[in-house]
Amino acid sequence: MTKRREITLAPEPLEAYAKHFDEVLSKSNQREEFRHSLEGLLLPTERHKTLTGLVNTQPLVGAQLPRAQKLQWFLTESTWDEREVGARRLHLLRQDPSTAPNEQGVLVIEETGDRKDGHHTAHVGRQYLGNLGKIDNGVVSVTSLWADERVYSPVEVEPYTPESYFAPGRNDPNFRTKLKIALQLVQQAVQQRWPFRAVVADNFSGEDRGLKSGLRTLGVPYVMALKPSHAWWHPEEVAGTLQDVAREAGWQSAEQPGKWVRVSRTFRDGSTQDWWALEVVAGP
Repeated sequence: MTKRREITLAPEPLEAYAKHFDEVLSKSNQREEFRHSLEGLLLPTERHKTLTGLVNTQPLVGAQLPRAQKLQWFLTESTWDEREVGARRLHLLRQDPSTAPNEQGVLVIEETGDRKDGHHTAHVGRQYLGNLGKIDNGVVSVTSLWADERVYSPVEVEPYTPESYFAPGRNDPNFRTKLKIALQLVQQAVQQRWPFRAVVADNFSGEDRGLKSGLRTLGVPYVMALKPSHAWWHPEEVAGTLQDVAREAGWQSAEQPGKWVRVSRTFRDGSTQDWWALEVVAGP
């Protein structure tokens, strides 16, 4: 067996952690740049999410420095498998008593988007970006995260591929909605035996019946936000939403409209349309 080349070690105690990943990083420059990336993430800087921030260089022009180029190669061109590195990270988290998950934690499902110029990056497209609150060009991912009152640990991240990448669009069998990805992340956490008392998510997931049905099939409790509605507190046998009131109005068809009343509307161009109206008296 060929002896591995020596590398510049990271400062302790970071080196004690980094050496656990040497088995899944086959090349010496991979192992060395992996340590540099960890050091960059721990730097007391607001720019640790940028390449120049990771190597502690000035913005823009610092990207051309050799240490920035080496890290750029490691992150984008090198042949290490991010799944293997991620699995090793999660294994270490579960083995350490200070970060090991327990039954009192929750599995958080979240959608995150980042604006991205151009069209060369994988999965990029015009889509809704939650952090911007609007449709823009960017990349969207669905993530799972385990958390309790002490710690939180990112578990998995799956990029969403827009339907424009598939010739048949949404009809392509390989197309996955963000909600389908969310359910798959929960299934994966269950298969890997992550302990949690509930899945939690915002109203992006809470409004979807398919996702909630899938969680019930898995036997997983969930707590999800709902969008503001026009419902009100009511006894079980009394209508509590406008939809309930509309159903009670007895609509069958235009020939049997129940309590609905035909209204003829005339528009500026002289055309007319028949609409149906219902006088609602309901609520607390």
